[in-house]
Amino acid sequence: MLRLKQIFLVQYKNYLQSSFDFHSDVVGISGKNGKGKTNLLDAIYYSCFTRSYFTNLESLNVQFGQTGFRIEAVFEKDEKTYTVTTIYRGNKKEISVNGVPYEKFSQHIGKFPVVMIAPDDIELISGGSETRRKFIDTVLCQLDTEYMYQLLRYNKTIQQRNSLLKNYHRHPDDNLLDVLDNQLTIPAAFIFNRRNEFMHELLPRITSFYHQIAGTEDEPKIQYKSQLFHHSIGALLKENRQKDILLQRTSYGIHKDDIQVMLDNVPFRSIASQGQRKSLLFAFKLAEYQTLVAHVGYSLLLLDDVFEKLDEGRMNNLLQWVCIKNSGQVFITDTHRERLEKTFNTLGLSAQIIEP
Repeated sequence: MLRLKQIFLVQYKNYLQSSFDFHSDVVGISGKNGKGKTNLLDAIYYSCFTRSYFTNLESLNVQFGQTGFRIEAVFEKDEKTYTVTTIYRGNKKEISVNGVPYEKFSQHIGKFPVVMIAPDDIELISGGSETRRKFIDTVLCQLDTEYMYQLLRYNKTIQQRNSLLKNYHRHPDDNLLDVLDNQLTIPAAFIFNRRNEFMHELLPRITSFYHQIAGTEDEPKIQYKSQLFHHSIGALLKENRQKDILLQRTSYGIHKDDIQVMLDNVPFRSIASQGQRKSLLFAFKLAEYQTLVAHVGYSLLLLDDVFEKLDEGRMNNLLQWVCIKNSGQVFITDTHRERLEKTFNTLGLSAQIIEP
């Protein structure tokens, strides 16, 4: 079991100094736009994942006019209490658990699993492949520390290779390219095999959730696509080296992987209605959540502004699973307190509602 019991915020975004106590499995966060509902969810996510869900720039997380921030989150996990403290001072960040600081922030990933669903996540369905790769990586990094290590190793080597390719016409170095290509072999094979194995588990869950939420018999065909299904990374890099030199970047590898979604043999995003797209988005995210719970035993679920994204029927289908069938702790934001109260009463929930 994983529960967030308290969170203290100092100079984090629009919070000068605030604290919140949570005593329910379902927590509604109500308030007008700009009051800090999303920022509170983001602080929870930060405490689980060592960074903001919305930005990689720490300066954007600091309250205007201040120089740093502090987040202190108190979790209860497997009947033990853990206090996760994040302190950002200018260009320096520290994260500790029960007063013991991490040497590497990556050591924290997966200890307090979390899934966030936010309005801009629709890019997962309608955007480019990078968003869907990030989706896969976010889940797997919380499940498998070796995967995270190999992904960091692969990305660092790809950056070095791309830097070499950009300067190749001035400083050609085939020997160094050979070395870098060889260094990509092990991480690329590991990441591909782990993703392929993982997608066999995830894809049926996505389809199942889509049917539950959409309430239709539409049958999206979802596939994991990778160049490594047909060629090794070594063969791809060798065969396309001259092309990469011309393009000044690495054009083949697992950094080109994607999740393809088709409907009636046509790309899903080309013909799907807004309702279908939103249903598929929630299906992806709930499948992510269910997979974390299946492997770890628990996860937090953060839902930002979901009432504005689904019609009443789909919303009811979603919340039936999220709040009734699911045993994890859920945080839901909405601008209308009355709507939250009505929804929780309809579901028969004794949920907590707070206002930042």
